[in-house]
Amino acid sequence: MSVAALFACSRCFARFPFEELSAGQQLCKECRGAFPVVKCTYCRSEFQQTSKGNTSTICKKCEQNVKSYGKPTACEYCNIIAAFIGNKCQRCTNSEIKYGPPVNCEQCKQKCAFDRQDDDKKVDGKLLCWLCTLSFKRALAKTKQGDAERRAHLKMSARHKSGSGHNNKEGKLRGHNKRPNRPDVTKLPVPDDQPPNKLIRTNLDMDPNSSDHVVAMTQLKEQIASLKKQLSQKDAQLLAKDKTITELKAKHFTMEAELRTKMKKDQKENDDKVDSLNKRISGLLKQVASLSKSSKKTAKSEQLASDTNNSSGTDSPSLQ
Repeated sequence: MSVAALFACSRCFARFPFEELSAGQQLCKECRGAFPVVKCTYCRSEFQQTSKGNTSTICKKCEQNVKSYGKPTACEYCNIIAAFIGNKCQRCTNSEIKYGPPVNCEQCKQKCAFDRQDDDKKVDGKLLCWLCTLSFKRALAKTKQGDAERRAHLKMSARHKSGSGHNNKEGKLRGHNKRPNRPDVTKLPVPDDQPPNKLIRTNLDMDPNSSDHVVAMTQLKEQIASLKKQLSQKDAQLLAKDKTITELKAKHFTMEAELRTKMKKDQKENDDKVDSLNKRISGLLKQVASLSKSSKKTAKSEQLASDTNNSSGTDSPSLQ
């Protein structure tokens, strides 16, 4: 007789069949219940909290990126607030490198889906983006879980009625149990007028407590906070520019007044110098005229004296 292999839980190290452990972190049901799975506020990926005291909704990878690069911005493709470097998140960057530029998602109509050129990778034959694929899978899992719970409830009701001791009811229950099981609604064909994606999206939109709404509200709040921060920065820049303009105007007015005062002062000094030079020139002209007049008088007197001497020298021989 072969014994089934057991695998250890990554947290409590108890051994369980592989099917009872969670995919990824390999946790048992008890550890999964003690540490719930939450969705990261930034990258939207699901992760399990490590302790009951740690209620953070940011995964370790995004937490490290926030410490290294600061808070992220919205990705230009999927609009998820996970673009730490540049304008695109790491998921879209890797998908673009591997599969080429994005195409329109057939569910949300945004240009954030990547064509892998493989029909097996499509969801219900449609090319969906990562978020719409997750929403479809969650809704499909909820549908299956609801069907399983209804089937279990029907079985429990049948067993309870079978223990009442009424033969006719037992016969009816036996006849009822012989009927074929209720078909799985997830495997039934869906009418063309309302595809399953639309039903899933409608159900999700009607649930105000779903994690998608919480994350969407968080994104909107962060966008509003970012816009308010940008607005306050713009107001501060405008105030700083107004202050600079006022200071430049005051400086220009002061410089203009100083230049006017200096120009008036220089003009006055120039006028004073011109007046002083004009007065000096007039005095010098008067001196020149006076000297010229005195020199003429001197020359005239000398001429008269010379003439007198000459006349007296001429008369003396005739007297002898």
